[in-house]
Amino acid sequence: MENGVLKKCGCANSKVQQEMETPTNITIKGILGLLMSNIDGDDKRRAISLGMGDPTAYSCFHTSAVVEDAVVDTLRSQKFNGYCPTSGLPQARTAIAGYLSRNLPYKLSPDDVFVTAGCTQAIEVALSILARPGANILVPKPGFPIYELCAAFRHLEVRHFDLMPDKGWEVDLNAVEALADHNTVAMVIINPGNPCGNVYSYQHLKKIAESAKKLKIPVIADEVYGHLAFGGKPFVPMGVFGSIAPVLTLGSLSKRWLVPGWRLGWLVTTDPNIAFKSPKVVERIKKYFDICGGPATFIQAAVPRILEQTEEVFFRKTLSILKQSSDICCDMIKEIPCITCTHKPEGSMALMVKLNLSKLKDISDDIDFCFKLVKEESVIILPGLTVGLKNWLRITFAAEPSSLEEALGRVKSFCERHSNQQERY
Repeated sequence: MENGVLKKCGCANSKVQQEMETPTNITIKGILGLLMSNIDGDDKRRAISLGMGDPTAYSCFHTSAVVEDAVVDTLRSQKFNGYCPTSGLPQARTAIAGYLSRNLPYKLSPDDVFVTAGCTQAIEVALSILARPGANILVPKPGFPIYELCAAFRHLEVRHFDLMPDKGWEVDLNAVEALADHNTVAMVIINPGNPCGNVYSYQHLKKIAESAKKLKIPVIADEVYGHLAFGGKPFVPMGVFGSIAPVLTLGSLSKRWLVPGWRLGWLVTTDPNIAFKSPKVVERIKKYFDICGGPATFIQAAVPRILEQTEEVFFRKTLSILKQSSDICCDMIKEIPCITCTHKPEGSMALMVKLNLSKLKDISDDIDFCFKLVKEESVIILPGLTVGLKNWLRITFAAEPSSLEEALGRVKSFCERHSNQQERY
């Protein structure tokens, strides 16, 4: 009998372990942690990271005094120390609706807005409310690996569509239509692009919306880098095309206001045809937010002032630094024959570059390149495999120009040491 009980318990434990199996998806923070641990402690030079999209690591990227004062004042008021509604403070939702409506052909309601703990939680909520047994979601490659991780926890199948580097990282819409079926619940668009630094044109976004309409699926528009466009194309919100196909807009204060640690984001139903407004869908969203912990109440209370009073000069300064840094990055990459920039950044804070292994004698792939680079030069760059492209690299250019120049100078030295004899620079 004892053996029977043990056997039964063993089966139960096996089932629990199977059901609780941790997803094996690669994450940016996981890879960066491993790279950090590989830094040579005997290297007297400072370590320089071009791997994480956190501009606050550099003193040239500092939020506005208006933003800081808004938070200090709400904290000191002692009016916002308690719980707030799970969908967010009413004044924060109203302010976000007004802010996003500035660039839309229709007006959003505060009821369209749900305040989240950063854009990452907005991603989690979006995938959770759309998930159902047997469902799949279309995700860009390269892209942001949090989508794959969230999908794995929700047992949501991920189908990747290619972004085309020779066409400014535009979406391969033929691939999208070939991948979709009756179980497809949404497609994800990241604009401005992470990790590619691209900005989609009005025309291309309209084509995306028309494809989504044809497939009868909504678009999840990840606009965490919204308005960080410094090239020839302006930023156009996907919500502009919400009357063609329903759009879930995800965004945050993190990048444009340079406060990623404040974890203030939003999920917004930019959907004038009210596909997301059916009582069943609205109730599902509200119920999910009942189990989510949103941002601190006093941070939410500061949102109206932040969105309404931040000076335009602050935004222009940020764009100017990003433009300068991206130019430095591209110019220095031209001097490194084993790395190619196929498309000059137009926005966001990172770009993808192609690694030419034939010019290197003892580097097997992008992972090997990055781990040897950090060991020998104390410079951190993200392997392309992390974001879905093997033998590419993601370089974050949101850094002080002097740090960027020093880091890329070390990358050049590294490549010179590892180059084929016949390929000496």
